Parts: sequence; structure tokens; C-alpha cells
Amino acid sequence: MSALEVFRFDEVPVRVVDNSGEPWFIAADVCAALGLANVAQALAGLDEDEKGSISIADGTPGNPTRATVNEPGLYSLVIRSRRPEARAFKRWVTHEVLPSIRRTGTYAVAETPEQLVARALIQAQDIVARRDQQIAVLTPRAEAWDELASAEGDYSVADAAKILARSGIETGPQRLFEQLAALAWTFRASDGKWRAYAQHVSAGYLAERPQSHHHPRTGELIIDPPQVRITLRGVERLRVRLGVLRAVEAS
Repeated sequence: MSALEVFRFDEVPVRVVDNSGEPWFIAADVCAALGLANVAQALAGLDEDEKGSISIADGTPGNPTRATVNEPGLYSLVIRSRRPEARAFKRWVTHEVLPSIRRTGTYAVAETPEQLVARALIQAQDIVARRDQQIAVLTPRAEAWDELASAEGDYSVADAAKILARSGIETGPQRLFEQLAALAWTFRASDGKWRAYAQHVSAGYLAERPQSHHHPRTGELIIDPPQVRITLRGVERLRVRLGVLRAVEAS
């Protein structure tokens, strides 16, 4: 096992050790970066092959043993984080830290954008090939993630269901309506039409688009119930929430 390398994510130190050619992260550092206050509780939700421990002499008094997580374990912890920085942390690890470690053994100067894209695609293909079904659910395929990350605006429930399905979430238009209701994001009004709860509109997860039509005989303008739309932020939040729910149901 090689010496620790210390990287920094938004001033939070993240220690990584090379164990037989594979990077293992100090669990407490990862949890600190992701806002997971209870390290033991976070690690309890991981599979046994996703966590371990090492003994390090870092000058800290007390027990030198430190809990660690490997790459799949780190992704599982990312999914559990509620902090908006979790997505940036995952991108920092996969696009900067891991490529640099595997190339030079240290965290060096960042590669060019073209090199990062090429290396990220190779790593994504390798991850999809090697990780078990649970990790495949928790970590979306690179192409679906990139499509989601670069999109703008909001989506109909049907279009949002397609994006979520491509990122590994089992859903469809009708099922997504039911999942939104189960999460208390939407409800059926007295007219039987779906409406968005105000707090989730205020949070930026949902939107309502006004709708209307003209009466075919009189030409009178008729105001229809608004269409529930899911924002980009809402799609990302659903990807995390529904992915965690599926993992819990499967365990």
C-alpha cells in the first residue's frame, strides 16, 4: 500500500491511498466533502467489498486505523448526499483525480478538455463493464449523464421519464406520475388533473405551464388545467431519489 496523497475539494482535504493499483479514499474525508455527518451510518449502507480500513501515521492522536472506501463505495456515498456539491464532487473525482492517479500516481496538472473527455469515456465504459447491477443503477451511464447535464429548460413528464430511463431509472410516463405523487411532489385536484405542490415549484423542481384552447363552435377561449413540467433540477433530484429507493427495495 503506497503513501497517502492529499487532494483538496473546495478546501476540504481528501486523502487517497493506492492499494494494489486501486485508489481507496479515506471515508471520513469523503463524507466531509459530501456533507454526510455520520460516517459510521453512511458506511453501514455499503456492501462489504466497497469499504475497508488502513492504518496510517498522520500525526493524529489515538487509533491510527482509518475507514476507507473504493471507487464504487465512493459513488454510493455520492448518491446518499443531499448537498448540491455532490455532483461537482463526483465530476472532480472522475474527471481529475482518478485520471491523474492512474496516469502518474499523483494529482498533477489537469489534462486538456479533449484528453479529459476521452479518458472519461474510457473510464465510464470500464465502470459499466465491471460494476454489478446495483452500481449500474446508482451510477448513470456517461452518455445519459452528459445529456442531462447539458440540457436546459423544463420537460413534460413523458420526456423526463425518457431521460430518467436512459440514466438507469425504471419508469415511464404514467409510472412517473405515480412516483411524483408518492414523493408528495404532485396531487390530483378535484377535476382529476395533476397539480404540483407549491413548495416543489418554489424549490425549482417543478413548473406549471398554462394551457388553453378555443371552443370549436363558439371560438371562446377556454382555460385548461396547467401542465405539470419537471425542471432540469427536478430531473436530477428524481434520479437520486428514485435510484436510492430502488436500491433500498432491492436490498
